[in-house]
Amino acid sequence: MSENKNDVMGTMPVGKLLFTTAVPMMISMLVQACYNIVDSLFVSRVSEQALNAVSLAFPLQTLMIGFGIGTAVGTNALMSRYLGAKDQENADRAANTGILLSLLTGLLFAVIGLTCSGWFFNVLTDNEVIRNYGRQYCMICLSFSVGFFLQSTFERMLTATGRSKLAMVCQLSGAITNIVLDPVFIFGLGPVPKMEVAGAAVATVIGQWVAAGLAMILVLKKVPEIHPDLKKLKFHVPTVRAIYRIGIPSIVMQCISSVMNFGMNMILISFTETATAVFGVYYKLQSFIFMPVFGLNTGMIPIISYNYGARKPDRLWATVKIAIMTAVGIMIAGTIVFLAIPGLLLSIFNASDTMLSIGIKALRIISIHFPLAGFCIIAGSVFQSVGEPNHSVICSLCRQLVVLLPGAWILGKLGGLDAVWFSFPLAELVSLLLSVIFMIKTVKSVRKQFA
Repeated sequence: MSENKNDVMGTMPVGKLLFTTAVPMMISMLVQACYNIVDSLFVSRVSEQALNAVSLAFPLQTLMIGFGIGTAVGTNALMSRYLGAKDQENADRAANTGILLSLLTGLLFAVIGLTCSGWFFNVLTDNEVIRNYGRQYCMICLSFSVGFFLQSTFERMLTATGRSKLAMVCQLSGAITNIVLDPVFIFGLGPVPKMEVAGAAVATVIGQWVAAGLAMILVLKKVPEIHPDLKKLKFHVPTVRAIYRIGIPSIVMQCISSVMNFGMNMILISFTETATAVFGVYYKLQSFIFMPVFGLNTGMIPIISYNYGARKPDRLWATVKIAIMTAVGIMIAGTIVFLAIPGLLLSIFNASDTMLSIGIKALRIISIHFPLAGFCIIAGSVFQSVGEPNHSVICSLCRQLVVLLPGAWILGKLGGLDAVWFSFPLAELVSLLLSVIFMIKTVKSVRKQFA
């Protein structure tokens, strides 16, 4: 029974398989995006300074997400590869090692949250209200982040064994918990005291732990293909290396994104604090477009990894083609929305007239690059899944640090705040060119391996 269930990854028609695997993850990612937006929506009702604090906290959150997702993706892909090769012992070892790494990384970020949150906001702004809000938010989110790391790992174990619907249920449970608790803790409903920005962090953490607990139970009860065992949570160096060989590109790319966000906030805040609020709101809004593509990615990775391990290149490349077409289609739809109703989107966050005047131009300019990003996101995951992780890192490094940040600084000096936003489509164009070049090399490399 276990074998038949897992063989679906190597036998079901590719289009149907990708649809079955990815759609639940895309839906759950949409809900994830929804609760991210709801988080900021409620905070914006406190004040623009509160919204600014949550926006400025994004680089630290991005760093945390990068380590969580990178470890989980590495564990997921390695497990899928071993399952495809019918290597049960190493598949179990990958699962147990991934769980241990999640626990250790959660403890690391707890230390970072307790020691670095104050310093981080002192560097970014002199506004004492924003500093206090931001410090509280980061300390809570990072100090209790073990829940997020466990959630990421166990959800991707479900995905790696073809149970995307169960992973979706876990994400929904966390998202709904967060959405329900946000107004309770932020505004103080019933016996709960008013906590403002700190309340948003508490709701987020509780949601993550709820999702983690449910995902853990489902893996133990519903996934016979792998066998997590507390007694086998050992630091097996070869497996750790294998996990991070796959996962480090995701971690590095998120670290690069964190640096980019920090640098962009420094550039924008030199014009006005409202510009950083616009940047933060943009990231919340674009998650509605990008999250479904990331969900598609999550569903695609185990299919590619499994068929790569099973030496079925035709299925591998058919999966990639369908994923690229779907991702670009989603991104085109997103661009149309951002071009058509930017003012309406910003008004959701109680935007002031100043925020609207800056934000409408920003959303329209930045959204031009969405379709290009759709191809680049899928290509990056393909590189990781077939053992070419450096390609992903190079593309991300060039896009965000070599082009985007210097471009934003130069354009800001030459044309003011409005010109800064053009650095996004410029950087994505460079990333697209590199992704196409690396994709051609990857196709040739895989064909040579299977010749």
